[in-house]
Amino acid sequence: MTQTDSHASSNLGVAIPCYNESDNIPLILERFKDVIDRDDVTVLLVDNGSTDDSPDILAEHVARYEFAKTYRVPENQGYGYGILEGLRQLENEHTYIGWTHADMQTDPADILKAYKIIRDKGCQENTYVKGLRHGRSLADNFFTCGMSVFETCLLQTGLWDINAQPNIFHRSFMRSWQDPPHDFSLDLYVLYQAKKQDLDLVRLDVVFPPRIHGESKWNTGLGAKWKFIKRTVSFSLELKKRLGGETVG
Repeated sequence: MTQTDSHASSNLGVAIPCYNESDNIPLILERFKDVIDRDDVTVLLVDNGSTDDSPDILAEHVARYEFAKTYRVPENQGYGYGILEGLRQLENEHTYIGWTHADMQTDPADILKAYKIIRDKGCQENTYVKGLRHGRSLADNFFTCGMSVFETCLLQTGLWDINAQPNIFHRSFMRSWQDPPHDFSLDLYVLYQAKKQDLDLVRLDVVFPPRIHGESKWNTGLGAKWKFIKRTVSFSLELKKRLGGETVG
């Protein structure tokens, strides 16, 4: 990828997948309102096939905020699918795109910090900013460490805190992806591609507090973690096979 974008042409679009997050939607919009101090940032709340009253809440609240838009995926087809649909809505009008979660465990201010890093580095196409979580429980840190070590050994490149948010990058990076996964493995796929393509990966320290409302859609206990592990391992083996054992230097 070339490095041609200037500060004048840069702008940011962030997709936030929302699946049954009606309680958090007003909070996240207000929090973004508190921290957005630029007119070149768009927040796209993606209703990822919600079955609660999220569509009504989005319709009621999004119109009140100039920086916010909404897009509905009619049927939930996975966490990654909702993100990808959101990114596709953003990529034609925004130079930099990315995503974070709607559960308020990642501070919306981190999006602006990530964007500042990109601008401070001259808005280069090869810059990719990804969160690095702090303040998590011992059990969650143990889980993350185990998965990171496994993925690093299997794919032969350093992959740490794979599911950390936010993720911000140039739209040309997304256009290089081939058959990205539609589930939680999307985070692994994108981080691996960033390493494979030798992007300038910047890890942004973020605090990861407990959820304010609702429950995690996957981290609901040991059974859910085991299901997540099996699904991620399956995709990892498929990815390694697809790449023919190719490694990243």
